[in-house]
Amino acid sequence: MKPRSIVTRLLALMLAVGFSATEMLAAISTPQLPYPGDTGVSKQQQEEIGGRAMGEVYKQMPVLPDSSPETQYVQQLGRKLVAVIPQQYSWPYEFHVIPQKSINAFALPGGPIFVNLGTIIAADNEAELAGVLAHEMSHVYMQHSIKQMKKTQWTQGIAGLLGAILGSVGGAVGTLGQLGAGIAGGVLTMKYSRADEAQADSVGAIIMYKASYDPHYMAKFFQKLASMGDSGPQFLSDHPNPGNRMQAIEQEVGSWPPKNFVNNSRAFVRVKRHAQGVRAYSAQEISQGARSGQWARQNREKGSIPPSVAAASAASSRTATGGDISNVSYREVRPSDNFTTLWNDRFAISYPDNWRVFRDQSGNGVTIAPAAGVTEGAVAYGVVINVANPNTSSLDQATQDVISALEQSNPGLRARGRPQPVRVNGVEGRSVDLTGESPIEQDGNPVIEHDWLVALPHPQGGILYAVFIAPERDFSELRPAYETMLRSLHLR
Repeated sequence: MKPRSIVTRLLALMLAVGFSATEMLAAISTPQLPYPGDTGVSKQQQEEIGGRAMGEVYKQMPVLPDSSPETQYVQQLGRKLVAVIPQQYSWPYEFHVIPQKSINAFALPGGPIFVNLGTIIAADNEAELAGVLAHEMSHVYMQHSIKQMKKTQWTQGIAGLLGAILGSVGGAVGTLGQLGAGIAGGVLTMKYSRADEAQADSVGAIIMYKASYDPHYMAKFFQKLASMGDSGPQFLSDHPNPGNRMQAIEQEVGSWPPKNFVNNSRAFVRVKRHAQGVRAYSAQEISQGARSGQWARQNREKGSIPPSVAAASAASSRTATGGDISNVSYREVRPSDNFTTLWNDRFAISYPDNWRVFRDQSGNGVTIAPAAGVTEGAVAYGVVINVANPNTSSLDQATQDVISALEQSNPGLRARGRPQPVRVNGVEGRSVDLTGESPIEQDGNPVIEHDWLVALPHPQGGILYAVFIAPERDFSELRPAYETMLRSLHLR
């Protein structure tokens, strides 16, 4: 009996060692989320940036209310993915659905994530949609937006980060760099780098795996989008292929331990069927609606705006009106002959006393405009003033950087010529006229807008720029008032 006992115990020990080794091997090969790094921008600040940007989305785009079947489903799926992220590295993720036909999704700093209705319809199963959400969550997790901004010199505290993320150098400018213009149509003007995309694929695959979705379906969905060719979805334009996207995902996942995945659900099948009957808009329709203030009004009426965003908008001081400005006439915005003065930390300027001052949420930029000529996210008549900090000491290059940023964030906007020298109260600057599309419409189409940009080097650093805005048909009537304002401009 004794020999058998020894053998039995030896066998048990060997089995225990074997299981222990297997468990150790599994622990080593099971993927773990990487350390996201330290950006030097606090979590609270990033959430503030994302919250402000989120508010602009609701002005620039239609968003389904949280009560819609699509949004409820996406939020439920999102919560399942969020649950696998360590609490110390997680964010207050939010998930919302934009009724847009194109296939796209985007994330904002601090957690807000928006997915197009077209993406839900294009997915063949829940795992493919989970792959899109996990990819966007990874951009937030790795703080890619903030890291990209820190690589540039356009940042100036929270306001600078917000403006850069939204593809703007600050302020609401009609067709010029309005906050959210880069988001309109599902497009963030500031695109992620290929390295960021590769990392979001890698981290997203880990999130999928931990949430019991097969990460191969992320690769399959991207492969399906790539097969659409040159006319493929906006998603691939905004999320550049690192070069071997599908192969990299396949290679990374191949070394992970097998797992029982659940890649589809009845809930997904139901919501996809329902989504196919929901009214969805083209990018052009969304752009036109943003110019007229249609989405800000519609989102309010449908209760789409989250309470936190609505409260933030209501709390901001002296915000723009929320009405439709597409049919505003010059008679309704005619400037008074009497002027009053605005004193700012960086400048002072006189303006017609029947116009109003609208400060952006950062407090650094201002829009001076008639109440009837401005709405949430757009200016048809008025002046936008802000300070930018381009990475150059050359006034000519700094001016060109501002022009390029405005053109990039506003398709169709173009400078009419080269910037010319201008002198404002002893300060030499640059002046250039631009042309674009106005929020004002005629026969359902936007009229031509005339924008006059003046850039001046600021004694505290950077450049102060002012953009004088009006429809082309009314610009000559407003020019005397604009020239009076410019002559009164003093840098401080």
